[in-house]
This record gives sequence, structure tokens and C-alpha cells, in this order.
Amino acid sequence: MPVPYIRHATLDDEETLGLLDRVTWSPLHSVQPRPQPPYEPFYNERFGPRDHLVAELDGAVVGYVRLGHPTPLACNSHVRQIQGLAVAEEARGAGVARALLRAVRDEARRHGARRLTLRVLGHNTPARGLYEAEGFVVEGILPEEFLLAGEYVDDVLMGCSL
Repeated sequence: MPVPYIRHATLDDEETLGLLDRVTWSPLHSVQPRPQPPYEPFYNERFGPRDHLVAELDGAVVGYVRLGHPTPLACNSHVRQIQGLAVAEEARGAGVARALLRAVRDEARRHGARRLTLRVLGHNTPARGLYEAEGFVVEGILPEEFLLAGEYVDDVLMGCSL
């Protein structure tokens, strides 16, 4: 099985990442409605190529992770937050998400971060297991934070020290 190649995103990746984001949309991990045309640009004023790492297998983009700041506050600038992670269906089980998580941890360190955090929906058992296996711990739970498809779902806050 090939090893995922991780690199920084470029402007040329925008269309591919936007498509990947749409085809991997699931109520398991998204609180937003399913994207509908006309689609919003993948990059925007808040997140550009510099905020994304991309995974490739055999030269094809198969995943990405978005790294941002949890708040704009200077007193919180030592923390980075994973604000998006997607892996193409055909690449699942190939270690892509794990490789992206390890690379984003290194990227956060390079930017001077001391902590890395994320939010995951309580019912997303596969993602929670992966995050725990990669050293993230549950740091808080917002019970029934979202009403999705008629079900109340917890918002689980996870983090790790760098």
C-alpha cells in the first residue's frame, strides 16, 4: 500500500479540494446542510491555501486538513485548531487521515503552537477513535449542542499538547 504524500495546498488545488469537500459531506461530521449549487469557493477570506495540508496517493489528491486559530485573540494565539478534515472514500483505510493528523501536528508546532484542538460530533465514533489513537483526549462535551436530522448530538472538544 502506498504511503500518503503530504504537502501544503496551492491555489491550483481549490477546485479539487472543493469537490472533495462536497463528495465527502456527511451528517456524521457536518452541522451544515449538504452543499448545493452554486457552490461557495473552497478558499475564502478566512482560509486560503496556506491553511491547508493536502494528502496525495499516486499523484491524486485524496484528502486535506485545515488548520486555523480557534479565536482571533492574541492571548489564544498559542493554540491551533483543526477546522476541517476530509478523506476520499476510495482512500479510506490507507492511513491518509493519520498521516494528515501527524503532519498538521508538526505544522502547528512550526507555527509556535503549544496546543492543538478540534471539535467532533459525538456520534462520529470512527473519527473519535482515530483522534484518540493519535493522542487527542476529550477535554469537554457540550451535550445536545446540535439538532441534526431530528436527533440531538453532542459537540465533543478534544485536544493535545504539542
